[in-house]
Amino acid sequence: QVQLVESGGGLVQAGDSLRLSCVASGRTFGSYAMGWFRQAPGKEREFVAAVTSSFSSPYYADSVKGRFTISRDNAKNTVYLQMNSLKPEDTAVYYCAQKWATGQVRSADEYDYWGQGTQVTVSS
Repeated sequence: QVQLVESGGGLVQAGDSLRLSCVASGRTFGSYAMGWFRQAPGKEREFVAAVTSSFSSPYYADSVKGRFTISRDNAKNTVYLQMNSLKPEDTAVYYCAQKWATGQVRSADEYDYWGQGTQVTVSS
């Protein structure tokens, strides 16, 4: 049984930073790509960032490039999302997700396991 558990969300002011964590269990972590998605009220779930392995270049949505950094620690079965220079438009529930390492990483449909989400609220 695969489980993904996010943490680290909260209420911050514009310009602040947060680091989200997602701990995975249930299958060999290093064999799978990890992604972060977010969903704001009334909007579709959107891709934020993904990493396929510790040695590959990460992928980012244009809206977060230069502000967010995704990383993974295979020894800890954990993926992180460091979010800097947060903006009110970053407010959303953030989800981590897991998929097989090959193939598309930007489409939510490609992911087969999801966490429960963590709320990030950025006030102006």
